[in-house]
Amino acid sequence: MTRLAIDQLTLWITAAAREHSHDLASHLEERTGASRRASLAALRRLVDANWLSRSGSDRRPLYGPGLLRQVARSYTLYGLQEDIPWQRDFAPNFDLPPHVARMIQHGFTELVNNAADHSGGSSVTVSLRQTPSHAQLLVSDDGCGVFDKICSAFDIANAQHAMLELSKGRLTSQPEMHTGRGLFFSSQLADVFDIHANGTAFQRRAWESGGWQPGRPMPRQGSSIYMSISLDTKRTLDQVLEAWSLDGSGIEFDHTTIALRLLAGPGQPLDSRAQARRVAARLPMFRRAEINFDGVVDVGHGFTDELFRVFAKAHQEVELMPTHMTPRIAALVKSAQNG
Repeated sequence: MTRLAIDQLTLWITAAAREHSHDLASHLEERTGASRRASLAALRRLVDANWLSRSGSDRRPLYGPGLLRQVARSYTLYGLQEDIPWQRDFAPNFDLPPHVARMIQHGFTELVNNAADHSGGSSVTVSLRQTPSHAQLLVSDDGCGVFDKICSAFDIANAQHAMLELSKGRLTSQPEMHTGRGLFFSSQLADVFDIHANGTAFQRRAWESGGWQPGRPMPRQGSSIYMSISLDTKRTLDQVLEAWSLDGSGIEFDHTTIALRLLAGPGQPLDSRAQARRVAARLPMFRRAEINFDGVVDVGHGFTDELFRVFAKAHQEVELMPTHMTPRIAALVKSAQNG
């Protein structure tokens, strides 16, 4: 008897169970070419592993999606309308708390749209998995890679500095079509958010104060973006939007935060005015910017003077809020502000 591989079946068995609840064994036979015996054995293993639920009688079993659910689909990017895959292929097959479903839908449509409009690739693969504790979304395209795209569009030297710009938000290479909110707010919705592109990776963990930091890259070309949201999270889409709007309405996006650890390697100080100018780039688009010194061991006078005196005086409409400073860094920042 040929034994069907469970890890391959789980990519599509959720949707199959919903669409073929009365004849799932026959559908499995037809789709895989396996024998009746092998198909029934695979269904038993899927039930035992919580990928399927089973009710009804032995002669007339009724199957449905279990506690574990997954749908993985690939799409041609040309002409792709991101709302259709969500409504047709994904949303009907999951049982998420309404506020989590809303956040996953937001991430899904924004990330798939980014792949279609920005990647320059030909296809995108989307996987959504539901576990008893989390919803996990992975969107992978075969395009040029998000960091290479930013470096090329904005004349930025390397992926780390590209991530610095991306982390501020409101970054788009097509301002006539986009506002630069999609990837930023998707990352803020998630408990875990990873960006992989052409051998480079950065990650954000909602419970860590330092914001974005380097991650372990996946060995593939193109972009792969992963987000995970706890099913019992108290976070909502409205709350996230409101957090980055100074009047609390969630309409404007006028507050940002800068993770300075993206500017220099571990243990390296921030010394130069050029580094400060990278921090200040595009900040006049915002009314308030939190400057997060978490993970920064030291700074130089040139860096603090350029950012907290030169830029601050030239752009008094932008409030700079330094946070997570060591006593020495705080003293240098205060000196520059008083200069």
